[in-house]
Amino acid sequence: MKTADMMVTVVVALVLAIFAYVPGVFGGFNALTHEHDFLMSFIKFGILCTFGESIALRITAKRYSQPGFGVLPRFLLWGLIGLLINAAFIIYAMGVPHLVAALGLPLPADSLAGGNLLHKVGMAFCISVAINFLFAPLFMMAHTVAAIHIEETGGTLAGFFSPVDVSRTLGKIDWDLLYGFVFKKTLLFFWVPCHTITFLLPMELRVLFAAALGVALGIILAFANRKGDSPVPA
Repeated sequence: MKTADMMVTVVVALVLAIFAYVPGVFGGFNALTHEHDFLMSFIKFGILCTFGESIALRITAKRYSQPGFGVLPRFLLWGLIGLLINAAFIIYAMGVPHLVAALGLPLPADSLAGGNLLHKVGMAFCISVAINFLFAPLFMMAHTVAAIHIEETGGTLAGFFSPVDVSRTLGKIDWDLLYGFVFKKTLLFFWVPCHTITFLLPMELRVLFAAALGVALGIILAFANRKGDSPVPA
């Protein structure tokens, strides 16, 4: 194991141990999430998903960072995504039960708060399907455009805040990977089941779990990239 791998392993183990064994840490974390919901969403996504991209780079390029990778711009991008994801979770968790009622499906509007497990799972599944097929594709395209922009501007903060030529950048997306793998496979077989679990969790844990899933997907995409020649959409 390389020194960098050992350091990463030690840091991850230390953080997990602090949350698991130091009294009051997890409770304080939940309290901060309740009091500063969107700020904590920014931090959770910024840290965890940037870490996930670093792991993906380690798998594909044998290093955690490299010139032009742009750790800080990626952190800012993922932090902003965290705000958007949190807002989407609130909108869909509140709106889909009304849609379910309008469609006449036998699920009470308060299923997530109720005690019937089948109703809770059914409603969580409906919310997951809605958010993944109505919101996720456009969001993923926008994120891919932003990630390409970071790479093309050298991973600098100045480049991150420079204007984006969206129409040109859309033409640079690897659609075989984004559509053929991410949309057609991960949405149905990864995100829908995982986000069903997400909406079964307490509200303060949903964004954290979603950010952790971003780490997992980064690893999945990295292995998919190793099987082909296409670059992984960041």
